[in-house]
Amino acid sequence: MTDTERAAPDPPASGSLEAFADVSAAVEGGAGLHEVVRAAGRALGAGVAVLDASSSVLAVACRSPEEERTVLAGGDGTRTLELRVAERRVGELRFRLRAVGGEPAVPPPDALMRMAGSVIALEVDRSRAPERANEAAVARFLDDVLNRRATDRENIVARGRELGTDLAVGATVLVVRAHAFQPEEGDWRARVLVAAERAARRVATGALAAAVERIAGQLRPRGDPRGRGSEGELVIVVPGADHGPAERAQGTVLRELESRFPSHGFAVARSRLASDAADLHRAGAEALLAANVAEARGDQTLAFEETGSYRLLLSAVSEDPGELEGFYAETIAPLVAYDEQYETALLRTLETYLDSDGSVAGTAQRLFTHRHTIRYRLERVRELTGLDVGSSDGRERLGLGLKAMRVLGFALPAGPASERGAEAGRVPGEDPKSR
Repeated sequence: MTDTERAAPDPPASGSLEAFADVSAAVEGGAGLHEVVRAAGRALGAGVAVLDASSSVLAVACRSPEEERTVLAGGDGTRTLELRVAERRVGELRFRLRAVGGEPAVPPPDALMRMAGSVIALEVDRSRAPERANEAAVARFLDDVLNRRATDRENIVARGRELGTDLAVGATVLVVRAHAFQPEEGDWRARVLVAAERAARRVATGALAAAVERIAGQLRPRGDPRGRGSEGELVIVVPGADHGPAERAQGTVLRELESRFPSHGFAVARSRLASDAADLHRAGAEALLAANVAEARGDQTLAFEETGSYRLLLSAVSEDPGELEGFYAETIAPLVAYDEQYETALLRTLETYLDSDGSVAGTAQRLFTHRHTIRYRLERVRELTGLDVGSSDGRERLGLGLKAMRVLGFALPAGPASERGAEAGRVPGEDPKSR
């Protein structure tokens, strides 16, 4: 032992109030998040990592790469403390206590850990303030552009440059839809947004992403009985003079989200190129229509150009959404209401029947259902809508009603039973008239 080591005072006991004083001192002195985390590691006698609310790593204080991997993976012996400021979750502290002299480490008292967690949470919140301000600025900008509150091309381009993107050459809009196959805790949609933006930026420099409450010419009315219109739309604007960057971003975003969120389903839709920044609102409406159609058809990616005859309805719904809603109400809405009330499959049967070119046998084969059952369901469709699928006019009106439903975003909610490969396992409830 050296003279210096003999002269040095004993360090405070791990997990003591005195040890945690260094954490407070680092915060008060403005030393930065990394020094605060190092102080926390010393105070705890542990390997420590701090993650933000989207599970991105902000800072690590570990003695070895092996310890770092164990802490970040939440491995054996790793503890987790949620970091909150008021009611807002800002991240989490992960730590793994080290053995001292061969003896198992003793965790600090809960009260002391809560105090330390509060101090670290405030530092995380402070360190993220500029980033949050930028996120808010991006959200305001996209909201203004997509809802036509910003219509002057020069102003749009100038505001975009302030946010680090060049829209002078044109841009394409992506809309990302996500749904969980099982209940999720926390703000998982915020984590999806962060992951989607980072994935897009890897292949398209200057991509901007935000959750936008609505888009001009909204194709998902606020009165949606399934309540899906309140969450807003996850929008990514990809700058570029052609559709190449957006097409690459579309695929990259989907792959990233599927790898990071395996218990979720995703659809990523793409607009046409808006060569003029003042036309971005139009591109937003196109991407939204493509997202609605993709969800209804079970597609994971879809471009506006691939929506076929649905494209013809875009101008009509943008000018007068009420007209399309009225047509949906007169044709398909009674079937949706009946299926939801009795857990029947009239709507799915109708869709399959029309996709099978009006063949009862083909419909029965696709649905693994007896032909007599298919005929019975089609008769119930006629009784509820007043439209006969046996007539060309009835089929045409019902087919247009289905398209209106999809364009409006009224597709039935997705869940485990609607995952790819699960079609044959769906067992509808009993139609009361069949008793």
